[in-house]
Amino acid sequence: MTSATPPLRLQNVLAQRGLASRRAAAEIIRDGRVRVNGVAILEPCHRVDSNVDAIELDGQPVSIAAPRRLTVMLHKPPGYICSADRRQGPSVCDLVTAAGTRLVPVGRLDKPSEGLLLLSNDGDIVLKLSHPRYGHTKEYHVIVRGEINPATLDSLRSPIEIDGKLTRPAAVEPIAPDALRFLLGEGRNQQIRRLCQRAGLHVVRLIRVRINALRLPPDLPPGQWRELTPAELDLALNQPG
Repeated sequence: MTSATPPLRLQNVLAQRGLASRRAAAEIIRDGRVRVNGVAILEPCHRVDSNVDAIELDGQPVSIAAPRRLTVMLHKPPGYICSADRRQGPSVCDLVTAAGTRLVPVGRLDKPSEGLLLLSNDGDIVLKLSHPRYGHTKEYHVIVRGEINPATLDSLRSPIEIDGKLTRPAAVEPIAPDALRFLLGEGRNQQIRRLCQRAGLHVVRLIRVRINALRLPPDLPPGQWRELTPAELDLALNQPG
């Protein structure tokens, strides 16, 4: 009797089980830490049937069952990076280890920034929420130091070149004498900070409060997370704010 499951690359099986990214899984395999049916495999592209073959990592069986799809919201505190590479500081991934599966950040908030961040182990959701072509709107509240006047606002609303490409215009409105609301449809690398610098403003605090119609709950403290409900996931994926 043969399995109906098509063979998969060994590195993809490790990644799907939430044990590592595909790149990290390839290194784990090359290091000789993975055995299939008792034999050490050094080739990440080695094909396996996870329903038939016995796979071990560091002598421990790799679960046959793939982790359930999970997307969470985190109130990101400042000082954490949105990457698993901890050479630049503590990672947001360290804050969600209790989820029991490997979650990756959906998009990015830079290290000093804070607020609403989604993490998921569902590749389709990560793509739909992070790729610019889907046009999701993100809202940020930014406390600044400097004078906010009509010329400042004109500068903030004008495109800026990042990595050789002009950004889309940002929607910007004052919400306090020292605070601004930014609405972005793409969110390029440090876009808000670059816009503020060009306009002669210094960013004191940058908080993301909304992704589409999904808002950061007021009862979710910094550093805490919870699983999204299906309705909340729909707000983030399909409901403009």
